[in-house]
Order: sequence, then C-alpha cells, then structure tokens
Amino acid sequence: MARTGITIGELGKRTGVNVETVRYYEKVGLLPEPHRTAAGYRQYGEAHVRRLRFIRRGRDLGFSVEAVRALLQLAEHPDQPCADADHMAAQHLAEVEERIADLVRLRDGLRQMVTCRGHSVAECRIIDALIG
Repeated sequence: MARTGITIGELGKRTGVNVETVRYYEKVGLLPEPHRTAAGYRQYGEAHVRRLRFIRRGRDLGFSVEAVRALLQLAEHPDQPCADADHMAAQHLAEVEERIADLVRLRDGLRQMVTCRGHSVAECRIIDALIG
C-alpha cells in the first residue's frame, strides 16, 4: 500500500511557512524528516502540519529557534508542570519589553531630530547628530 501525504508546497501553504524555511527546520532538527517517495519527493503528514504550526507560532512570538526547540520538548510531555514554559515565556517577555523601551528611546530621539527648523544642511539636526 502506497503512503499518501502532502507535498512540501502544500505544507507551506497550510502553515504559512516558506518552503526554504521548512527545509531549514528539517536541517536543524525542529521538523522531523518526512517520508520520501520512490522518486525522492517529501511526503508530509498531519503531525508535520501540527508541529510546523507550533514552530511558526513560536517564531512569530519572537522565540529563538533554540527556545522553540525547548518548547517543543516540553510540549511532548504534557503531564509535566508548566513552570519551565512559564519561565521561558517570562524571560522572553522581559527581553521584548527591553527592546520596546529601546525602540521608544530611539523613536523619541528621532522625533527630536526631525523637528529641524533650519533651512540648510548646515543647520540640520539629523546631519549634526550623525556627525557628532
């Protein structure tokens, strides 16, 4: 009996993940290697779809590949306490909040620069700030 599955293109469409990214996730071990047809074509199953959606959601939330790997390992043990996942999420949240604070400072600095009242480059705050 022949195996049936979905192609890498269909997997990409169903999960919103680029085909090259699917290959990368296979290469780094986040996504298990699929069955291959006699002609060498990848054939994915529903388990691949679910796992890739998990990976994509984690990456969309800004988790690193290694953090997603750790979260996948935690997800494979649903009876375990969720303290490790909570810790990872809290740590990631702190990093995101720090980046937001940095971006707010950057935005405020740029706002000050774009209120240039000069009429020439010699009086331009942006150029002055970059030279300074």
